[in-house]
Parts: sequence; structure tokens; C-alpha cells
Amino acid sequence: MIYLDSNSTTQPTPAVRAAVVHALERVWCNPSSLHRAGQEARRAIERARRDIATLIGARAGQIVFTSGGTESASLAIHSLLHLAEPYVPVAVSARTEHPAVRTLLSWLEQRGRVRVRWTPVDRGGGVILDELSPLLQGATFVSIQWAGNETGVIQPVRQIARLAHEQGCLFHCDATQGVGKTPVSVDGDDAPDLLTFSAHKFHGPKGVGGLCVRAGIDLLAEFPGSQELGRRGGTENVPGIVGMAAAAREAVEWLEDESNAAVGADLRDRLEAQILARVSGCEVNGDRIERLWNTTNIVFPVPAEPLLMSLSERGVCASGGAACASGSLEPSPVLLAMGLDEERALRSVRLSLSKLTTDEEIDTALDVIVEAVEAIQHMD
Repeated sequence: MIYLDSNSTTQPTPAVRAAVVHALERVWCNPSSLHRAGQEARRAIERARRDIATLIGARAGQIVFTSGGTESASLAIHSLLHLAEPYVPVAVSARTEHPAVRTLLSWLEQRGRVRVRWTPVDRGGGVILDELSPLLQGATFVSIQWAGNETGVIQPVRQIARLAHEQGCLFHCDATQGVGKTPVSVDGDDAPDLLTFSAHKFHGPKGVGGLCVRAGIDLLAEFPGSQELGRRGGTENVPGIVGMAAAAREAVEWLEDESNAAVGADLRDRLEAQILARVSGCEVNGDRIERLWNTTNIVFPVPAEPLLMSLSERGVCASGGAACASGSLEPSPVLLAMGLDEERALRSVRLSLSKLTTDEEIDTALDVIVEAVEAIQHMD
């Protein structure tokens, strides 16, 4: 299998798998228990909290453990709504957000719990700051992602934070696609107030994630309980948290050497350039400069659905967009928001690498992609 769907999930590394197994075997007790075994589990969690905080330039006490990015985003947004009570808050976001944010805000708006102002993006998928600024006036919060899950486009997070704070507006940032892949930090005044992430996007286990909260912001616990300082109830997922910490430590080390991302970008660029050269009628969606090193989103001359099926049969995994929306025959709302028409959106495929992707895999994938496209064209 050649795996080019790393924006949907990543393979846990050997160190992560070992950390999870160790936790299952040695620190499986309830970390809320007062006995020695329970407190050993508690210490494992707090060590993990420090390691994960280091990855994003935070203090350990700012980190709240959750079941993943979707729950983290929901906890953040519901807490921001609560801060505005009894008034109906105004939220600012973009239609290029992940469904965890975009769909949630639309659902809340339909029920009269929030009014949403959707800020436009340019053809590359970037937020237009001059258009965003007036929308922030009188708003309660803004929710813009660090990097796009479908195109990899990186947003001007620091500038958005400054604009939001000038208007007295809080800033939630879904950094699920950014954390562990590119430098992400909550340090400084020009940083998000709430930041969400998920372990399985940077080679950690599934089912565990986090929310980083700026000091002074009170969370409204969706799951009441005493755990996580009352911010998120429920017995902590100790093996998942320990596994996420192992992934965080590896990510810190990987990011310290800037050549690692450069090597990954070279692989992505070679894959992209060769597809454009060998398959007539292809185009790249999204900004080709301000994007994650691992992501390309390409319009092909054939529909995405049969192409993805053909690639899968030939051993190459790719995606038509957000994995959370898999099975949908509808065009990507992200690509439509960027100005693509429905027909081109339905011909778009996302190819996303990881730090484990090799030169040999890229070479083989290129031949398979060309072969699959030609096979579908000959069927027509």
C-alpha cells in the first residue's frame, strides 16, 4: 500500500505504539484514584500534558484533553457561545473550514443560537484580511483554521489574531492539520485564544486530542465532571494521552530540523509537477506557496470517484476531500468557496504525504496515477 491520505489520518510510529502498549500494561489504573497505582497514571498524564504543551508553545495548565479535534472544536465554540449569554452571539468564520467547525456553526445558526458572518476567501483559499476586518466589528468570536485539510493552505493566523483582538473579539483556531506538521504556537498576544488539535493527524493514536485555552477564558464543560479541572468530565484516556505525548516529542524533534519539511515539500512538488506534466488537463487547487509541505489538491481530467476507486485497487490511497465527508457525492464546499465550479470540484483529488513517505513510493504512485487516469479515459 502506498498511503497518500495523511491529512485524514497518519500511521502511528513505533515509539507511539510502544508508548500506548506500555500505558495499557503499566499505567492502566484510573488516574482519579488516590492509591499509588492511580497516582502513577496521574503522573503519566501530567508528564504528557507538559510534552504536548511544549509542541505548541503553551503552558501545561492550558491543555485540556478530549477525544479528538471535533470534540475540541465543539467544546471551544460552545464555551464561546456561553460567554455571550444572554445575548445571541455573532461568529465570524469561513466556508473553507473543516466540517467540525463549518457544520457546527450552521447547525447552531439554524437553531437561533448564533449569527454567523461568513468571510470570503481568495482563489487560493486564503482569508482576505480586508474583507475579514469589518466583519469582526461587534462579533463575539472568530473561528479560522491554521491550515486547510483539503488544500493545505495556511492562513495568516497572527494577522487574524491581531485584527480580532483589536475589535475585542476572541479567536478560536482549528489547528488540527497544522500541529506536528508546521510550527504552531499560542505564545504571544497575536496568537489564538483557543486552539484545537488531534493526535492522529501527527502520527499519534485516534480517539484523543486537545484544546489549548488562554488563561482567563472559562470553558463550559459539555461533559460535566471533576476531571481536567472540571473542564471536561470523564475518565481520561491514559494510553491515548501517553501516545499523543510520544508523537508530540517526535514532532518537536522533527520540526527543529527545518530540512525535514523541505525534503517533504520536495517530494510533494515532484509528485505534483510530474502529474501536471504527464496527465493533460490537470490543475492545482489552492495557494501553492502558503500551504503545508505535505499537501496538494489537483483537478484531474476524469471524475474523482472512479479515479479514487481505481487508485485503491492499484494500492494507492488518496482522498476526494475531507475524510469526514467520505461517501458524499456532493462537490466540496471548500473548493466551491474558493471559486471552483461543481464540475471541477468533482474532479479534484487530494494527495497528502507524511514524514514516512519515501522517494520510491512517490515514483510508484506517479506511474499508478497516470495508468489509472488513462484507463478511465479509455473506458469513455
